[in-house]
Amino acid sequence: MTDDTSESPAAGPLRGIKVLDASTILAGPLSAQILGDFGAEVIKIEHPDKPDGMRGHGLDKNGVPLWWKMISRNKQTVTLNLNTADGQAIFRELAAEADVVVENFRPGTFERWGLSYAELSAANPGLIMLRVTGFGQHGPYAGRPAFGTLVESMSGFAHLTGQPDGPPTLPAFGLADSIAGIAGSAAVSMALLDRERHGGAGQEIDLDLLSPIMAAVGPAVIYADQLGIDQERTGNRSQNNAPRNLYRTKDDHWVAISTSAQAIAERVMRIVGHPEVLDEEWFATGRARAQHADLLDRYVGDWIADRTRDEVTGVFEDAGAAVAPVYRPSDLLVDPQVVATDMITTVADDELGPMRMHNVMWRMGRTPGAIRHTGRPAGADTDKVLTQLGHSAEDIDNLRLRGVI
Repeated sequence: MTDDTSESPAAGPLRGIKVLDASTILAGPLSAQILGDFGAEVIKIEHPDKPDGMRGHGLDKNGVPLWWKMISRNKQTVTLNLNTADGQAIFRELAAEADVVVENFRPGTFERWGLSYAELSAANPGLIMLRVTGFGQHGPYAGRPAFGTLVESMSGFAHLTGQPDGPPTLPAFGLADSIAGIAGSAAVSMALLDRERHGGAGQEIDLDLLSPIMAAVGPAVIYADQLGIDQERTGNRSQNNAPRNLYRTKDDHWVAISTSAQAIAERVMRIVGHPEVLDEEWFATGRARAQHADLLDRYVGDWIADRTRDEVTGVFEDAGAAVAPVYRPSDLLVDPQVVATDMITTVADDELGPMRMHNVMWRMGRTPGAIRHTGRPAGADTDKVLTQLGHSAEDIDNLRLRGVI
C-alpha cells in the first residue's frame, strides 16, 4: 500500500491502494480503470513493442485513440517485456509493493513466467490477484482463446436478442467484457475488505467472462432446469409485462415504454384513451398483459404515432408514466439529467485538449473519486516508476537497449 494517507477523502475510498494492470483489451483494463477512478494508484503494464490492443480499438482524432483516453485514465503507463527474465524480475519488484495485480493472459502464462499467485504472494502475502479469462482457470475450455463475442453467444444473450423471426443478435459493443469489468472491480473491493477485516491475507480471484453476463441475462437457466423451457426471442417485447416496446412518433423519433409496475400500466392505458382494458381480468398481472401485447401495442402505438416525441414525453411525465427517448450518443451530451448530475464530465488532455467522457460510475457522498488524468502514451511513466523502485538512470537505459522496457 502506498503512503498517501494525507490525501483528501475526495480522492476516493481506494486511496493508498496500488494496482498493477497487466491486462489487455477491455474487461481487465475496465476493472483497473474503476479502481483508479476511486482513488487507487494504477500502473499499466504494456509490452514495449506490442502495447495493449485497446490502443487500436475504436476511432481516433489526429492519430490519437479516443477510447484509450477513457479506459486508461488515472493510470501510469510502464512498458515491460514479461517474456524476459529481467522483465519478470521487475514485475516481481512491482508486485512486492502492490495490493492488486490484474491479468488476463491464458491460464498457465503467468505460471510459465514465474509470476504465479503462489510465487508473488510468497513475497507479498497481502496481494490480491484478479485473473480474467474467457472461461476460467480450470475446466475443458480453460485454454481456449475467448473474447466477449463468444460468451455473448454462449450466455443466452444472443439467443434471446433480436426479432422472433430473425437471427440471434450480438451487441454492437463490448457488453460481456464491460459487465465482467464491473464485476471484477467489485470482486477486488470484496477481497480488499476481507483482507482488512480478517487477518491481512490476500487471495486469487478467478473471474471468467461468461458468469457475469449469464447473471445479466436473468432467469433463463433456472427456467430451463426447472421447467424444461428455453426462452425465445421476443424482439422489443417482454414476457413479463406489456405494453413494453419501442414506438415511432409523428416526427420520426422513437420512444421506449415499460410497464413493469401495475400502476404505471394503468396510467399508460388511460393516457392513450383506452381505460376500458383496466377492467379486463387479464390486465391485472404483467405476465397476462404480455399475452395481449398485440392489442396493447396497437393502442399505444396509434396514440404515439399521432404526436411528436416532445408531446409524448411531456404527457407521460405529467402523468407519472415511464417513458424515455431512444438516444444517439450525441443526445447524451445535452440531456438535462446527464448534464445536471455530471454523468459526462469534461477532462483536460495533454494531447487533444478538453474532452468529455463518462464520469466515475457512481456518486459517493464522502469519497467520490475523480478522473485525475486521461489515458497516457505508451511508456510515459516507465522511467519514473523504475526510479521509484531504485533503478538508476544507467540501469534504465540498459534495460531499454535490451528491449526489456
